[in-house]
Amino acid sequence: MTTNRLEAFSDGVLAVVITIMVLELRVPEGHDLAALWRTTGPGLLTYVLSFVYVGIYWNNHHHLFQLTRRITGAVLWANMLLLFWLSLLPFTTAWIDESHFARVPVMVYGIDLLCAALSWYLMQTLIVRGDADANAALARALGRDLKGKISSVLYLAGIAAAAFIDEGSVVPKVVAMGMFLATAVLWLIPDRRMERVIIEEEGL
Repeated sequence: MTTNRLEAFSDGVLAVVITIMVLELRVPEGHDLAALWRTTGPGLLTYVLSFVYVGIYWNNHHHLFQLTRRITGAVLWANMLLLFWLSLLPFTTAWIDESHFARVPVMVYGIDLLCAALSWYLMQTLIVRGDADANAALARALGRDLKGKISSVLYLAGIAAAAFIDEGSVVPKVVAMGMFLATAVLWLIPDRRMERVIIEEEGL
């Protein structure tokens, strides 16, 4: 089956996720930068991080399905699983903000990111295995997927660091959120694998 409906549905869900996240931001009670930071500051920073994650997934989703020729029912369900974890981002983002980066909310945020990453890996694996001949270009572009493996390690490190958060502790919070930020930065660094293979395929 083709990927048109899957892509359109996924685009719509990700757009709604971003909309819900921005609606969670609180309007400052004053009219200066101090009021902005006091009321919205941490929430704005976590919103930016989660927004970047949604953007990364949307971008990679677009490239992934440009190289996908055929999908199976299993791929549809794997995509739904990915969207489920991403749809929880507004909730987990708001929770870490309102809890002031407490232990459990930060751990849950990391688990959400890890589960989304694992769902992504499952989906791309099912695509390649579902029709190896039709999706050979995608398999070539993915290669060993080193960035995906590094990401999972960083998520686990962030979750582990969050487990040490207690009242008054700052270092575990910084380390945990730093790991999640580092993973986002890792994916923001241009990766030409997909684009290179797409160009090669279009030239055929």
